[in-house]
This record gives sequence, C-alpha cells and structure tokens, in this order.
Amino acid sequence: MSNIENLKKQAKQILRWHREWRWTVATDIRNALPEFQGLTDRQVFEHEFKLTDAQTLLAKRHGYESWTALSAGLATKADAGQAPDAAQAPVRVEYALPFIFVRDVRASLAFYGERLGFKTEFAYGEPPYYAQVIRDGVRLALKHADEPLFEALRPFRTEETLSASIALDRAKPLYLEYEAAGVRFHQPLRRESWGAWSFMVEDPDGNLIVFGGRGEHSEAD
Repeated sequence: MSNIENLKKQAKQILRWHREWRWTVATDIRNALPEFQGLTDRQVFEHEFKLTDAQTLLAKRHGYESWTALSAGLATKADAGQAPDAAQAPVRVEYALPFIFVRDVRASLAFYGERLGFKTEFAYGEPPYYAQVIRDGVRLALKHADEPLFEALRPFRTEETLSASIALDRAKPLYLEYEAAGVRFHQPLRRESWGAWSFMVEDPDGNLIVFGGRGEHSEAD
C-alpha cells in the first residue's frame, strides 16, 4: 500500500476520533487549523470538522500547507526513489497531562474553576471520580483518591513534591487575580535566582502548583 493511501486512512481515523469526542485529537486540530485556535476541547468537537480538515491537519504535520501539496511532494519523492517523509519523521511528543489527586472531585472542580480560572472540560461518574480542567493551553487531570494516600503523603508536603508546574507569559497579573480570589499561597510572588518570577498555590487537598514567568518592571524596583 502506498504512503498516500496510509495517510488517507489516518485522515479518516482523525475524522472518526473527532466524531467520538476523543480529547487526544483536539490539541492536534487546534495546532493545525487556524479556525480552531483558541477553542476549548468541547468547542473543537462541536465545531464542524470535515475529512478535508483532517487531511489538511496531516499535511501540516508533514510540513506541507495543503493535502494537494503533500500528495505532490510524496509523488515527487517516490519518483526520485526517496523515502517518504512519514517514514523519516521522528515521533512528536504532543503535551503532558499532570494528574492531581483529590478527595472530592466535585469540590476540586469548584476550587479550580472559581478560584484558579480553569474551565471544566468533562467529569466522569456520579459522584465524579475523574475530570479534566483547562485554562488557555494548560490542562490538568483531577482524580479521586482515598484518604490513606493523603495521610501517607502528609509528611512530604513540601516544595519538593510539586503536583504541577505551569509556565506563564507574566506572573504578577495572575498572582494579583488569585490574591483577589482568596487563593491560599504556599509561596508568595518572588523573584528566583535565575531571574524568573514565581508563586505557589495550595489546593484544598494540599497539592502544590507552581506558576512561573516573567515579572513586571515594577516588581524589580
């Protein structure tokens, strides 16, 4: 089977995943197609998505602007006896998903939503035992855990046991937003030895999340 036939099968698979609301494909769609940029996963799946969109996604993944250009490029390489791009391309790591273990997923959804500004993407179970929240390009997974886990971790709740590290373009505005929302800080805003500004938030279950980025000129004064 030719490489272009394999890519056609991949495009149909991506289309099927979109129809099945498989969240793993949402980031690929956002990154490849301008009309999907800035949308949440739910909005990506509710948006019209056609086979031609999936083909364009694959074309851009392989360095071409369109499916037509990809097809022509592969044909040229085949005529020249060169290996196809897909066979040469290294595996691409998409993103990481930090897991936050919590006692009560519903209560945690309220905290991450009302205090930290994350939107609930989905929640499974009644009561929920697993959920994902998202803010801009950052996603966190909230997973239920029983009390023995938290008791075992209690002696180790320090800055060395972070649950997640989140990069910011600027640190101070978000710090002020969280301060106004009554968020509990494990570490206030400070300038690190390497020049970045950071602060650390503690959620109701003691999970520590560090936020770091550039500061404002006024912070350095």
